[in-house]
Amino acid sequence: MSAQNKSSIHLGRVAAILGVADIQRSYELYKSIFGFEKTFENGDPVGFMILKKDEAELHLSLQRGYKAPPFNVAHMMVSDAEETYRACEDNGLRIIKRLKVHDYGLKAFVFADPDGNRIDVGEVV
Repeated sequence: MSAQNKSSIHLGRVAAILGVADIQRSYELYKSIFGFEKTFENGDPVGFMILKKDEAELHLSLQRGYKAPPFNVAHMMVSDAEETYRACEDNGLRIIKRLKVHDYGLKAFVFADPDGNRIDVGEVV
């Protein structure tokens, strides 16, 4: 495979897909904390859902018996990491890595949603 002309490739939408055991619970959580809105759902019962907020997009996929991997599955940039951190704590989400300013220019933390999906949250400082 040639590395030539890679810069001419146009990329479209890229979105994280989270496996979840309870799709409605996950939707309610991402809606209440982050303001995501459902833009698409499929299945009866619903087995797939697309959530959007501003420029962010998150896909939820119902997986019975889902077990999240032990690593971050998505990175979310926010305008206020401290406010987001408080909202996660106030809603009982497990904090994997506490809020910290890193030498690479991000104020960041990692939380786990109710299914154990680890989301890395960052704000440029």
